[in-house]
Amino acid sequence: MGLATETTAEEQTAAEVQTEAAEEATRRRTKKPRRTHRWCRALLATLITGAVVAPLSAAAQARIPAPAPAVLAPVTAATLDEAYAANRANAAEASRVAAAHGDTHRAAADRAMADPSRRFLAFDGRDSGRATEVFGDLAHADRVAVLVPGSDTSLDTYDRFRAGAVALQHQLTRQAPAGTRTAVVAWLGYQTPGTVSATVLTTGRAEQAAPHLRAFVRELRGIAGGDAHISLLCHSYGAVVCGRAASGLDVDDIAFIGSPGTGAGSAAGLHTPARIWAARGADDWVENVPHVRADLFGTTVGFGTDPVSPAFGARVFAAGDGGHSDYFGPGSASLTNLARIVLGETSEVTRA
Repeated sequence: MGLATETTAEEQTAAEVQTEAAEEATRRRTKKPRRTHRWCRALLATLITGAVVAPLSAAAQARIPAPAPAVLAPVTAATLDEAYAANRANAAEASRVAAAHGDTHRAAADRAMADPSRRFLAFDGRDSGRATEVFGDLAHADRVAVLVPGSDTSLDTYDRFRAGAVALQHQLTRQAPAGTRTAVVAWLGYQTPGTVSATVLTTGRAEQAAPHLRAFVRELRGIAGGDAHISLLCHSYGAVVCGRAASGLDVDDIAFIGSPGTGAGSAAGLHTPARIWAARGADDWVENVPHVRADLFGTTVGFGTDPVSPAFGARVFAAGDGGHSDYFGPGSASLTNLARIVLGETSEVTRA
């Protein structure tokens, strides 16, 4: 069954007015001609209207069968190998179930995750999927980076998210001073919104994800130890998730990259003692997303202040000329600076 809610003329008009105002504010801020933003006007109007009158739901998505996640006791440094083995076994069973269901693409993705070399703290093959993968020796790491992904990240698209985690771990290995042990965790612990969807304009998915991210960081502290330096690297809509969770997170650094906003008006509004960083590549299309926040018919649309603006108050660092998906590109300025942040080499971080 499709979405049958009909948009009234008043609601459509409100959406268009909101979009036009946001477009004008962005144009004044960036001093770019109207045509630069015209391409997104119709899309934003449609998405804002959808966010107000016809929010997308999980019920509208295809459901992929899989076994329930492995039942594990709280993971500790001593039980990491046991957890890794149990989650690989679960991924192998999920692959068999997906194949029997006729979903060969998901079956292949799950089968890859069942490889003996993979290490998952958590795995859930149901529907869009959840996975928390470890790179490096987590039990003995001095420096830990947690990657929080943005929209359109699922088990079906997981490889592109994983590639960023692998690239960061390689960069950390190259840059780390002698004796420093590092680990990277790719945390796909929530149902991400679609890039072209109503949910990507609201904080709904982030609010659902925030308690899970807080719980995971507490678990991570129990594994890596209280002295480990933990950095959150939050990409795109993942910045909204980190913004929602920030006040309850025991982390040392939070970096927002390619962020549409955090839901907070300023870094101080995140209510965290962590250092706050932000960056945006020169070719990142998210620059053209209006950084506004408005209540429309009881729904909050938009995420507020641009994290790279002076008004937000983050430590803004250089991200080079890359686009929205290039922050973890090998050899890039953004990857080099992210590694410096994780390693605590804050004086070496190049500023934008």
